[in-house]
Amino acid sequence: MNEALNETHDPLLRSWQASANDPEGDFPIQNLPFGVFRRKGSGEVFRGGVAIGDQVLDLAAAHAAGAFDGPAAKAATACCEPVLNGFMAMGAPAWSALRLSLSRALRAGNGLEPKLRACLVPQDQAEYAPPAAISDYTDFYASIHHATAVGALFRPDQPLLPNYKWLPIAYHGRSSSIGTTAQQFRRPRGQVKAPQAAAPTFAPSARLDYEFELGVFVGPGNAQGVPIDLAQAESHVFGLVLLNDWSARDIQAWEYQPLGPLLAKNFATTISP
Repeated sequence: MNEALNETHDPLLRSWQASANDPEGDFPIQNLPFGVFRRKGSGEVFRGGVAIGDQVLDLAAAHAAGAFDGPAAKAATACCEPVLNGFMAMGAPAWSALRLSLSRALRAGNGLEPKLRACLVPQDQAEYAPPAAISDYTDFYASIHHATAVGALFRPDQPLLPNYKWLPIAYHGRSSSIGTTAQQFRRPRGQVKAPQAAAPTFAPSARLDYEFELGVFVGPGNAQGVPIDLAQAESHVFGLVLLNDWSARDIQAWEYQPLGPLLAKNFATTISP
């Protein structure tokens, strides 16, 4: 299932953008993650960008500067939108074509450097939004250790339910709660019930919790009822983000039985942009 490495992953590549060559940096030329951004406080329309070193390459500006042609140009056009859904839906050939074109354009010695320098925005001067319009997402335990640890919070006598070894324990998340890591939210208020109390009380959550998770963005979909063959699954994965699933554990413990979670389990979800 693993996609073959190609020239864009060559560890010897260097970029004319000097900060991309910092060995301690997160965004070398071998790692060109897509997102949507605008200049901080500008009110500009969000559009596609790619991180390189401590900068963001404005894809709309780079496209206008003539950085792309052929399939890469078509893909770059889709990245000029406020969300990347159209680009994601184009599939792996389009993603790879644009990635290869970006890699070559950003390499040291490339003749496009004078034009593309004007298309860079410092990351600390940018603000970000979720890279796609998210209509739905499913949250599930990735390992038996996670399932057991979380189960112990609510069922100390039976942390791991028998179905876990046969299928993933999952629930549909609340897609409207998703924002990027810079978002702020209020501490939720709801019903909480002490073990010996006769009735619940209404109060702010005192057990705010977060989870370190991995988010997977799916690109091309499938017709309803038509499965994707396991051997083809990875070609549908557009990319990955870090994800924090925020929970109000004391409210959750009261509201989740028997049908929850209602609000406490995912009142906010933050992703890396």
